Amino acid sequence: MLVRTMVQLTEEQLKALKELAKARKTSVAKLVRESVAQYVVTTVKDAEREEKRRRMLEFLEYIQNHPEEFHDIEGKTDVSVNHDKYLAEIYGTW
Repeated sequence: MLVRTMVQLTEEQLKALKELAKARKTSVAKLVRESVAQYVVTTVKDAEREEKRRRMLEFLEYIQNHPEEFHDIEGKTDVSVNHDKYLAEIYGTW
């Protein structure tokens, strides 16, 4: 069900929408609905992405403040700092 609403656009926005609607052989209203739908989806994805980013930063901060809890299978806790050294050791033995 569609609900009628009023939206105020600048003259430039309306002109651009009318031209686009004509080129696509559709209505301005349909373009507006599609644009709003895309905006809503993008906004939700951005919010989800920001939440994941925030959680990752919290995790990284936790790791930084509790390095003793994070180690590789050999018990090394400095792998993130000395990864090049350890890779050189591994590849050097092959």
